[in-house]
Amino acid sequence: MSQQGEKPAAHEDDWWRKLYDETAPDTGPSSAPDSLDDRFDSVSDTVSEAVEPELEPEPDPEPLLEARPDPRTAWDPYREQAPPSEESESESESESKAEPEPEPVPVATQAAVPGPRNTVFPAPWEAPAGPPGPRTFAVPKPPEPEPPPAPLTPSAAGPATAPDPVALHELPPDWAASDAPADGGGARPLVDHLGDRPPTYDAEPAALPAATSENLDALVPDTVLDGARYGTYTLRAASVRGDSARFRGEPRRDALFTARFGAAESALVLVAVAGGVRAGEGAHLAAADACRWIGGAVARSHARLSEDIRAGRRADLKSGLHRLTDRTYGKLRARAAELGVEPGEYTTSLRCLLLSADPDCRTRVFFGVGSGGLFRLRDGLWQDLEPVIPEQAASGVSEEGPDGDRLTMDLQITTPPSPYSDGPAPPPAELFRFRASVARPGDTLLLCSNGLAEPMRDEPELPDELAERWGPPEPPGLPAFLADTQLRIKGYADDRTCAAVWEA
Repeated sequence: MSQQGEKPAAHEDDWWRKLYDETAPDTGPSSAPDSLDDRFDSVSDTVSEAVEPELEPEPDPEPLLEARPDPRTAWDPYREQAPPSEESESESESESKAEPEPEPVPVATQAAVPGPRNTVFPAPWEAPAGPPGPRTFAVPKPPEPEPPPAPLTPSAAGPATAPDPVALHELPPDWAASDAPADGGGARPLVDHLGDRPPTYDAEPAALPAATSENLDALVPDTVLDGARYGTYTLRAASVRGDSARFRGEPRRDALFTARFGAAESALVLVAVAGGVRAGEGAHLAAADACRWIGGAVARSHARLSEDIRAGRRADLKSGLHRLTDRTYGKLRARAAELGVEPGEYTTSLRCLLLSADPDCRTRVFFGVGSGGLFRLRDGLWQDLEPVIPEQAASGVSEEGPDGDRLTMDLQITTPPSPYSDGPAPPPAELFRFRASVARPGDTLLLCSNGLAEPMRDEPELPDELAERWGPPEPPGLPAFLADTQLRIKGYADDRTCAAVWEA
């Protein structure tokens, strides 16, 4: 019985007596070698004998070579053995000396002759040999070896040399051209300047406009870029903050609006460019309001406008668009009253293009109020489609332009109600401009705010450079067009907003 009062089982008592029986005689010291290496070799050989399968003898006319027992198996630390006698040791030594050493067996015969195999197990601190066992985690597939390089053959010019491995990772000499945009823009465009000296301000933005938790809706980005392709024309549009505003951290006063109303051939594309007054604190807000309100007015009447443009009804277009523009400026004056500022402080110039998506219609309609520019590049020369308004024009002037185009200017003239309006319009207070012209293949029509119109009229280098860049055969891509609109000239640091139409 154990100390806890439990009665052990019978087999447990037998095991205990066999292992710790004090009456068993001690084996005493052994004459066999006893070292760590000897013990390890003996254990390895004993395990190999235990796992060695029995081989069935095969009939062979020639006797097989008898394998000599390994002397390391004579001592087993886990088995009691009598110490070997001196006679047996001498006999074994004499037999080993008298027996001749067998000749080496060829590889083929060695594989066919069965014999005892000695399995050597590595120590616990050594890496296991042989194929790895199953693992419980994924093992990445080793990379496939690369094929050896083709042998180099010497040429007549000189001995062959191995290529420099560093040269394999160098960029090609025309890497800039290979990294060019796929839209036809050429190599990476750079913002350049014209004239002998660069402008005073830097070409890149420097300071952001100040923001608070109350004016987050009034923030505008530094640059806006857009484009489209309908019918026979390609459209590019951009609005960029001027160098002066970028340096001083002022917001971009110009606004750009592009939208498509309708679908298929009856779709109508509107491009609106607005430029806020320089003295107004909320000039950028007035420009954004004007673009949004004229866009909503055109959206509500786009079906009738598209029909009139495709049919060439210039009189109806002029009357209706004049009415929509007056209503937009009436909303600007009402907004100025809400803000408690003078109407002149919350106003903007507004210039718009209406483009039909019908490929058979090449009529391009321009209308707007305020300063800016409308130019056309034809046969490599720029034409100013907006002549200076004579000061003596008091009631209204209608002038015939080149190719039969008509430029209509109305000054303080009340027009009859239009089918495009949904209510009475306030009395007009700004000059209204209208023009409908027919485009030719290869023409480029440019609508822009005053920031680009002034250098186009006063600096001959700018229109010459743009004529070279925007001529046939393809219109520029968006990145190239943006860089072209930022061609800088000393003395012109205002915002630049423009839309260009290339005719195919």
